[in-house]
Amino acid sequence: MELRKRALGLTLGLLWGLVILLCTWWVILLGKEGELLRNLGDIYLGYDVSWGGGFIGFIWGFVDGFIAGVLIAWLYGLFSKMIYKDKPTT
Repeated sequence: MELRKRALGLTLGLLWGLVILLCTWWVILLGKEGELLRNLGDIYLGYDVSWGGGFIGFIWGFVDGFIAGVLIAWLYGLFSKMIYKDKPTT
Protein backbone atom coordinates (compact mmCIF):
# COMPACT_ATOMS: atom_id res chain seq x y z
CA MET A 1 0.00 0.00 0.00
CA GLU A 2 1.33 3.40 -0.97
CA LEU A 3 0.53 6.41 1.20
CA ARG A 4 -0.21 9.59 -0.70
CA LYS A 5 2.36 12.15 0.37
CA ARG A 6 0.33 15.27 -0.34
CA ALA A 7 -2.80 13.91 1.36
CA LEU A 8 -0.96 12.93 4.53
CA GLY A 9 0.92 16.24 4.49
CA LEU A 10 -2.30 18.24 4.25
CA THR A 11 -3.94 16.16 6.96
CA LEU A 12 -1.11 16.51 9.45
CA GLY A 13 -0.58 20.16 8.53
CA LEU A 14 -4.20 21.07 9.21
CA LEU A 15 -4.26 19.00 12.37
CA TRP A 16 -1.10 20.50 13.87
CA GLY A 17 -2.00 24.03 12.79
CA LEU A 18 -5.44 23.75 14.39
CA VAL A 19 -3.97 22.31 17.58
CA ILE A 20 -1.67 25.31 17.97
CA LEU A 21 -4.43 27.79 17.06
CA LEU A 22 -7.05 26.31 19.40
CA CYS A 23 -4.62 25.78 22.28
CA THR A 24 -3.49 29.39 22.00
CA TRP A 25 -7.04 30.70 22.02
CA TRP A 26 -7.98 28.35 24.89
CA VAL A 27 -5.11 29.68 27.03
CA ILE A 28 -6.17 33.26 26.27
CA LEU A 29 -9.80 32.57 27.16
CA LEU A 30 -8.81 30.90 30.44
CA GLY A 31 -6.50 33.77 31.31
CA LYS A 32 -3.56 31.48 32.03
CA GLU A 33 0.07 32.25 31.32
CA GLY A 34 0.61 29.46 28.80
CA GLU A 35 4.27 28.84 29.59
CA LEU A 36 4.50 25.86 27.24
CA LEU A 37 2.92 27.76 24.37
CA ARG A 38 5.11 30.78 25.03
CA ASN A 39 8.13 28.56 24.33
CA LEU A 40 6.81 28.00 20.81
CA GLY A 41 7.82 31.59 20.12
CA ASP A 42 11.43 30.43 20.27
CA ILE A 43 10.75 27.95 17.46
CA TYR A 44 8.11 29.72 15.35
CA LEU A 45 9.16 33.18 14.20
CA GLY A 46 6.54 35.79 15.12
CA TYR A 47 4.44 33.53 17.34
CA ASP A 48 3.23 34.68 20.73
CA VAL A 49 0.26 33.88 22.95
CA SER A 50 -2.25 36.32 21.46
CA TRP A 51 -5.19 36.25 19.06
CA GLY A 52 -2.98 37.17 16.10
CA GLY A 53 -0.21 34.91 17.33
CA GLY A 54 -2.65 32.02 17.10
CA PHE A 55 -2.98 32.61 13.36
CA ILE A 56 0.80 32.82 12.95
CA GLY A 57 1.08 29.59 14.94
CA PHE A 58 -1.50 28.00 12.65
CA ILE A 59 0.57 28.89 9.58
CA TRP A 60 3.80 27.60 11.11
CA GLY A 61 2.05 24.49 12.41
CA PHE A 62 0.59 23.81 8.98
CA VAL A 63 4.01 24.07 7.35
CA ASP A 64 5.56 21.88 10.04
CA GLY A 65 2.82 19.26 9.84
CA PHE A 66 2.84 19.23 6.04
CA ILE A 67 6.59 18.57 5.91
CA ALA A 68 6.28 15.89 8.60
CA GLY A 69 3.41 14.20 6.73
CA VAL A 70 5.29 14.12 3.44
CA LEU A 71 8.39 12.71 5.15
CA ILE A 72 6.37 10.06 7.01
CA ALA A 73 4.62 8.94 3.81
CA TRP A 74 7.93 8.87 1.91
CA LEU A 75 9.66 6.86 4.64
CA TYR A 76 6.70 4.49 4.87
CA GLY A 77 6.90 3.82 1.14
CA LEU A 78 10.67 3.38 1.28
CA PHE A 79 10.60 0.95 4.21
CA SER A 80 7.62 -1.02 2.95
CA LYS A 81 9.43 -1.61 -0.35
CA MET A 82 12.52 -2.76 1.53
CA ILE A 83 10.65 -5.08 3.88
CA TYR A 84 7.97 -6.47 1.60
CA LYS A 85 9.90 -7.13 -1.57
CA ASP A 86 8.00 -9.04 -4.22
CA LYS A 87 9.13 -12.63 -4.33
CA PRO A 88 9.75 -14.03 -7.81
CA THR A 89 7.11 -16.52 -8.93
CA THR A 90 8.28 -19.81 -10.38
